Amino acid sequence: MNIVGVDLGGTNYAVGLVDENGKILARTDGETKVHEGPDAVVERLARSILSLSEGNSVLAVGIGSPGSIDHVAGVVKFSPNFPGWIDFPLGEKIEKLTSLKVFVENDANAYALGERTFGVAKGLDHVVCLTLGTGIGGGVITHGVLLRGSTGIGAELGHMNIMPNGPKCGCGARGCLEALASATAIKNFVREGFERHRDSSLFRNKTAEEVTPKDVFDHAKMGDQFALEIFNIVVDALAAAVGSLINIFNPQIVVLGGGMANAGEFLLAPVEERAKNYVLPTMLNTYRIALSQLGKDAGILGAASIVYERLGRK
Repeated sequence: MNIVGVDLGGTNYAVGLVDENGKILARTDGETKVHEGPDAVVERLARSILSLSEGNSVLAVGIGSPGSIDHVAGVVKFSPNFPGWIDFPLGEKIEKLTSLKVFVENDANAYALGERTFGVAKGLDHVVCLTLGTGIGGGVITHGVLLRGSTGIGAELGHMNIMPNGPKCGCGARGCLEALASATAIKNFVREGFERHRDSSLFRNKTAEEVTPKDVFDHAKMGDQFALEIFNIVVDALAAAVGSLINIFNPQIVVLGGGMANAGEFLLAPVEERAKNYVLPTMLNTYRIALSQLGKDAGILGAASIVYERLGRK
């Protein structure tokens, strides 16, 4: 039977009809329009789900949502991406409108499940995933089971401390991985360094506000010193985080995904090399670090994997 996977983001959403082999048979994408309120968002999602389900045999719906999620009740406890969504019963609302069973999970956890079910970590029982985007999310699977913690909101890997008294993070703390290696962090470094590096090729045709993380990586490849300075901060932070995660969880694989992972080997190779400086000698040959291969389908496939995880089908 097929599954409907919903990748719910603060700006956009994607809904896909997924078969048991991870093939997306049909999909629809749209704007979330959070400002219209939670009920309007729910109705929009329900219409997409029903449209894709029509004439198809659907086992259940999986929804990956940012924020703190009560995965048992299907409730969004809190999400900065969705103002006003406090203790919002997302799963129940969708179930009433679609008459389908709905499972809700944190989007980073869903991503980890997707990699284990359909991606580069397929079939492995000890997996760590990092999603590198506007923020940094993470998911941990150990002994084949998603690690959620005592209250279900564990594995906030983006908020592990890398640099005490470092840059301030959106969470309020200083020196989090997210404050050093996310797309937001890169843009902050560009703005902060503009006055000191006006001669950088980054600013040849763009203002500091217009420079993207991709621009920074591209100019670092070309040898621009300011771009390289930022790139090295990102790599050093990721290497320290990955090394620590390997020491803590002893995974078979660490998967790097999200938009920034599109930098490919240029990012992966130095992270792999520098992470060795933090990994215990006894663990050096026990893992691999890899880039996600799911691309733009990662969110939908992760959401579909939620259903398999809950029903024990994979």
